[in-house]
Amino acid sequence: MGSTMDKAKGMGNEAMGNVKQGVGKMTDSERLQAEGKVQELKGEAQQAKGEVKEQVKKAGNL
Repeated sequence: MGSTMDKAKGMGNEAMGNVKQGVGKMTDSERLQAEGKVQELKGEAQQAKGEVKEQVKKAGNL
């Protein structure tokens, strides 16, 4: 998977995680809040992976 795809999927997971956390707070669902936090962190990791891939690719073109 390319760096752009990793970043896009990461942003999607982060956004959905934030939504889940918000819904969990509104409904007092600790489970949904926890799932949302996990998904948000997964998204952040995916974005970081995309950034690393991009930097490696740039470094290889030097």
